[in-house]
Amino acid sequence: MTSHEIDAARLTLALNELRLPAIKVLWPRFAEQADKEGWRAARLLSALVEHELAERDRRRIERHLAQARLLPGKTLETFDFAAVPMVSKAHVNAITAGDSWIGKGDNILLFGPPGVGKSHLSSAIGLALVENGYRVLFTRTTDLVQKLQQARRDLALESAIAKLDKFHLLILDDIAYVTKDQSETSVLFELISARYERRSMLITANQPFGAWDTIFPDPAMTLAAVDRLVHHATIFEMNVESYRRKAAERRKGPGRPPQTASPVDMTAD
Repeated sequence: MTSHEIDAARLTLALNELRLPAIKVLWPRFAEQADKEGWRAARLLSALVEHELAERDRRRIERHLAQARLLPGKTLETFDFAAVPMVSKAHVNAITAGDSWIGKGDNILLFGPPGVGKSHLSSAIGLALVENGYRVLFTRTTDLVQKLQQARRDLALESAIAKLDKFHLLILDDIAYVTKDQSETSVLFELISARYERRSMLITANQPFGAWDTIFPDPAMTLAAVDRLVHHATIFEMNVESYRRKAAERRKGPGRPPQTASPVDMTAD
């Protein structure tokens, strides 16, 4: 084995130990190019480090996307802003930068009837935030409430809520479907209270605040939950016709023309 091969093998071992996989793969090609083009050592090192950092960002985003559990295929590019004119595309794009509200624990609330794209938009916002370096979790509210109920039964509710702190944004989809049950709504209220002014939430609901007495068991808890959510919040009202209903009508088409009843034969044998 030549001294060059020995050095290459030692470098590979060192890069494995330092956990620098991108540099391990790229350095032979970059070193060859540097030799041919007469690069200074600083340029070679800078190029390798930049690629390593880019690869780390890619892997981090990939990992955070897997953790986020976002709806597949729901992006801002595929969201029909023209169908929801009260939602500004420019405003939503500004929100996805995250720097003006996530650090302060501000919230986003999306209201509208079923089928208008609330889940699509919330998941798309979550995707853009993950791509911008934030950690996001998308979940149906009922699913998360059930997990928190189990944690309470296991005397681990505080720990379960604390684990959610790793997510800069918690997206609770369809909050209005939570059953008006003391055990369910109390863990939901504890979650809202724990994240208040600390960690952000994005909540979708098909009912306005005035109807939230169907979610929380008493008016005082309803008022307290709403107060915490709206204190620092951006609210989008998506009161338009259901996408799904319009799509179903397009698939159905104009329908068959009404049939004229056959004349009754009045003759008798």
